[in-house]
Amino acid sequence: MNHDDKKIAVFPGSFDPITIGHYDLVLRSLNLFDKIIIAVGNNSKKNNMFSIEQRIKWIRNTFFQFPKKIEVDVFHGLTISFCKKKKANFLLRGIRNQTDFEFEKNLSFTNSFLNNEHKIETIILLSNHEKSFIRSCIVREIIRNGGDYTLFVPSSVRIELFSDPT
Repeated sequence: MNHDDKKIAVFPGSFDPITIGHYDLVLRSLNLFDKIIIAVGNNSKKNNMFSIEQRIKWIRNTFFQFPKKIEVDVFHGLTISFCKKKKANFLLRGIRNQTDFEFEKNLSFTNSFLNNEHKIETIILLSNHEKSFIRSCIVREIIRNGGDYTLFVPSSVRIELFSDPT
């Protein structure tokens, strides 16, 4: 299979921190794509709690068993520009509720309008209903206030935060 035939998806986010919701979405989409690039960015609207280096480390440790299927990278600027650079033809997104759907629908339309020469399809997966309430911002608040965040994050985050609380 040549590179142009590969199904490459970019899964963008701040992952501050990565949650079991993110983890579940990636695992469920592994059979849909030849490669998933988890693209860690800084959202200008979010006040990040953890450094980009820390977030990348957690993601790599979380998905270490999939070195050929999952790549972790950093991006700045527009997601659509990163997709072009990586020759990705899919954008992977997860939605938890109707509000997420409306946001993602509008974002998909905007991406199509911005970039009509490089066709990128947005693939939206519904969150697992048991994890649909989990949001990184909620996990950050639990961590800041000394609550038990361990139910909401993969073991790579639990191990490191437990030994070195922020």
